[in-house]
Amino acid sequence: MDKWLFYARLAKHRSTAVALVEAGAVRVNRQVASKPACSVKPGDVITVALPGGVRVLEVKLPGTRRGPYAEACQLYEELTSKSFSD
Repeated sequence: MDKWLFYARLAKHRSTAVALVEAGAVRVNRQVASKPACSVKPGDVITVALPGGVRVLEVKLPGTRRGPYAEACQLYEELTSKSFSD
């Protein structure tokens, strides 16, 4: 989990990703992530409470490295509604 958050550029540092999980700010398929090392697979829905707001993402790829932003965006599909007026 912490690696995926880091690879997907949701956390600037891996230690920040660990802290998010340990604080209970990350859910996998509606369940609070139990530990930073838990795995994610394509199809999992990740909910992350970040300082800028809550993001809901569907995992598309597990990721193997922290690449550029364009590569990181391919790891997930954003499910967060951008507008509540829809």
